[in-house]
Amino acid sequence: MFFKKLKKDISAAKQFDPAARSSFEIWRTYPGVRALIWHRRAALLWKWHLKFLARKASEWARFRTGVDIHPAAKIAAGIFIDHGTGVVIGETAEVEEGVVIYQGVTLGGTGKEHGKRHPTVKKNAVISCGAKVLGGFTVGEGARIGAGAVVLKEVPPYATVVGIPGRIVRINGERAQDLLPEKEDPALKELCALRERVFALEEVLRKLHHDEK
Repeated sequence: MFFKKLKKDISAAKQFDPAARSSFEIWRTYPGVRALIWHRRAALLWKWHLKFLARKASEWARFRTGVDIHPAAKIAAGIFIDHGTGVVIGETAEVEEGVVIYQGVTLGGTGKEHGKRHPTVKKNAVISCGAKVLGGFTVGEGARIGAGAVVLKEVPPYATVVGIPGRIVRINGERAQDLLPEKEDPALKELCALRERVFALEEVLRKLHHDEK
């Protein structure tokens, strides 16, 4: 079973990384693949209630690869963690087959929930570098999370999410109906207020310039 999962991880690296060459090189040098190998060992120890040893294995994997995966997280075979540095996957997170995770991604919680507090990422989703997915909701199959996005609510299948906070901009390749930022977005309100103030100041300057003439 271990080698079957490893084979799927290596296949995923070959599929999603154009720089990938041999299976041996991927196995021995790719930090994302190495992190998954260590995670499966840590997860087995966790299942056997050897939680201290599981956490030590997880700590060692983080030191060697830069990828921090909690031993209790459920990670399917056949995902690809590209580069790996700074990736954090929390205790109740679930990641299904075909998911691609880039460097700096966090699958975390907001610190307020109990129980299921980390996201579930469905098949073939892509989470771009630096994205933060925070909470016990689901990122749907085939979804795309943009670089640097902060996602705080459920993402439907085949949706594209960008921004802070994350907003859906496309679904199934077509523009989403809710493209406009949410009305209660404080950043949008501040921008609108600043824009109105600029318009008012421009009008004052225009009048002063006219009076000077």
